[in-house]
Amino acid sequence: MLSFAQVRIARPTDQLAKLIQFYTEGLGLEKLSSFANHAGYDGVMLGLPGREYHLEFTQHVAGSPCPAPTKDNLLVFYIPDQVVLNAAVSRLQNLGYFPVPPENPYWQDKGLTFEDPDGWRVVLFAGTWE
Repeated sequence: MLSFAQVRIARPTDQLAKLIQFYTEGLGLEKLSSFANHAGYDGVMLGLPGREYHLEFTQHVAGSPCPAPTKDNLLVFYIPDQVVLNAAVSRLQNLGYFPVPPENPYWQDKGLTFEDPDGWRVVLFAGTWE
């Protein structure tokens, strides 16, 4: 059995400020920590519920181009409370982000898919995994 204290999903960007806005103001994630000019990198850690899991986005002073992968590479948020899901959708739309058709039809009836500023896809799943 694998034992761990935390899980971090990290990726580079060249639009750090826009990503911070998308994930904090839009999705409602908490800004846990940030850093500036660490060996030429700026970055932010954004918390998921429980703080054991978080996202990290970094940007290098010389640029951090990061083309998005396929439209079926997804970050899925399971949201069992419809009121919470609707609030996140409203916040994203107020920021100018609107649902896009999912690549895989499985996600069509399960929730809404959005693209973050870098074109990476995020699914807001209505319900739980099980």
